[in-house]
Amino acid sequence: MSITVQIPTALRRLTSGTPRVVCSAANLSELFSELDQQFPDLKPHLRDEAGETRRFLNIYVNEEDIRFLGGASYSFQDGDEVLLVPSIAGGLQ
Repeated sequence: MSITVQIPTALRRLTSGTPRVVCSAANLSELFSELDQQFPDLKPHLRDEAGETRRFLNIYVNEEDIRFLGGASYSFQDGDEVLLVPSIAGGLQ
């Protein structure tokens, strides 16, 4: 089984410019572990100190918010496309 993880432009500085990763993670925990191994600098942007998914990180599986698919308990299927989307705040004061 393989899934494809799309790395958004805002996080590519932490993946040496890698735009996508193909891996065999079965669930979100395994996915984060694989990404931690490949890109250690990415870890604090995905999980907090307690190991929970960062509050402002949105995760989509085949364009569906993972929260509506069961959240961290969702089991990836062969061919799933995962998109990591960090919320980015900013603007003029």
